Amino acid sequence: MKIQINTDKNIEGHERLEAYFSSELEKVLARFEDKITRLEVHLGDENSDKTGINDKRCLIEVRAVNMQPIVVTNHADTTEKAFQGSLEKMKKVLGTTFDKMKAH
Repeated sequence: MKIQINTDKNIEGHERLEAYFSSELEKVLARFEDKITRLEVHLGDENSDKTGINDKRCLIEVRAVNMQPIVVTNHADTTEKAFQGSLEKMKKVLGTTFDKMKAH
């Protein structure tokens, strides 16, 4: 499973941030590891330098074997909260998707 972290010009994408997000993705989505080929995380600050409520955005895109990409987005007041929200959404979506595939 390849993991790629992308940030816009308003969010600093330093190594510690990438290491933390990568380890969280691997830990939370471990049960789907054999079905996922690639994970992309896109982090952004939609208001740039201005302050705002829920202006941090995290989009997670999962490429699964023999499937169309699955995408979730979450907005929050911090990058970490936006990431955690997206990760929880993705965990639920993948669980539902793969459970439905087993049923057929």
